Amino acid sequence: MLNIQSCIDWIMSPESGGIDVFIGTVRNATKGKKVLKLDFEAYEPMAISEMNKIAAQTFERWPVQKILIHHRTGLLQVGEVPVLIAVSAAHRDAAFEACRYIIDTLKQTVPIWKKESFEDGDVWVAAHP
Repeated sequence: MLNIQSCIDWIMSPESGGIDVFIGTVRNATKGKKVLKLDFEAYEPMAISEMNKIAAQTFERWPVQKILIHHRTGLLQVGEVPVLIAVSAAHRDAAFEACRYIIDTLKQTVPIWKKESFEDGDVWVAAHP
């Protein structure tokens, strides 16, 4: 289980005037079908490498102080948090822009796969890259 407050506490600094946090949660429906649970799998060495690459790119593009990227694997129930992105910066615009870049890029490039379980079966989605 992810401790959201610990993540926020870690990202905070006296230099930061803005902190942006994205929390992705398991929703209860997809395309009108009731979701029972999600199961995330990852190729961990490559996933960590890609997340480090995304963080490095973010530090190059925006004046941010700290970045936190966390994505869980395994079985998650509706309401649980699989992904948390947090960015601190002196000003809010950099934090907002960097946070959006990180989650959008993560979804495109990090090798994490999601299996959605419904009452009538399972479907693998978001397989990438």
